[in-house]
Amino acid sequence: MRLETGSWKRNLALHAMLVPGAVFIFLFNYIPLAGIAMSFQKFIPSKGWFGSKWVGLDNFTYMLRLPDIGQVIYNTVLIAVLKILCGLIVPFLTALLLNEIRNGLIKKGVQTLIYLPHFLSWVILGGILMDILSMQDGIVNRFLGLFGIEPIFFLGSNAWFPYTLVLSDTWKEFGFATIVYLAALTAIDPTLHEAAYVDGAGRWRQTLHVTLPGMAPTIVLLAVLSLGNVLNAGFDQVFMLYSPQVYESGDIIDTLVYRVGIVETQYSIAAAVGLFKSVIGFVLIAMSYRLAYKYANYRIF
Repeated sequence: MRLETGSWKRNLALHAMLVPGAVFIFLFNYIPLAGIAMSFQKFIPSKGWFGSKWVGLDNFTYMLRLPDIGQVIYNTVLIAVLKILCGLIVPFLTALLLNEIRNGLIKKGVQTLIYLPHFLSWVILGGILMDILSMQDGIVNRFLGLFGIEPIFFLGSNAWFPYTLVLSDTWKEFGFATIVYLAALTAIDPTLHEAAYVDGAGRWRQTLHVTLPGMAPTIVLLAVLSLGNVLNAGFDQVFMLYSPQVYESGDIIDTLVYRVGIVETQYSIAAAVGLFKSVIGFVLIAMSYRLAYKYANYRIF
């Protein structure tokens, strides 16, 4: 259908609003792509991209031979998958519980409290967690001590650290993620609940036979799209909370790139590791959108 004459003038202001975002993305997302060349070079900053020696796939070979690369990939996938599962289940259950609250004031108060951690950075929350999880005077270990449980080194034990990451990330984000499920709940036709009630269905059966089927497309969509985050275990959170004591269970691809590239100044190796992660992530995202279109009829274009 041909656009009406002069419509572009009416929408000019709306298109102009896109310019700052487009410029930002171009500067910080597209221009840095030139750095991919470092993955195939023995990069020396003083010589630059054009003066550094090309080594082909040697950096990738070196990366795959790193003694800890297998453990790092395992940690990344484990932490990311657990975060995805908790990030889907906990907000969903929370939305169902919030939907049952009839007092509007209490409902809004609870929503505000659970949303708040999302807006705090991990710099702030990292310090808070270090205090409340401390072995000496942390409130969590004090509470466990009331039941005769020995203090647990949550941030220094390889057995506890991955689950501490998952639970703290869920605590931070589940309130904000609940918004999507609450929106899905409002889209369900209330007459369906009324019909179920007339037929003698209680709240549990209404949830089972009306609410869940009505939310199924949203649940499937979010679950499928989350596949693209399988290699994103959360650099900022891990970086703030981990230490050499928990490298065995808490070191992920992003922190490995940081240590190799920034701390040890092996820029080419770090670029190779980052490119490896990006390629795998791109494939997973492509698969997730394909599955989203197939099972949830969701498509971008």
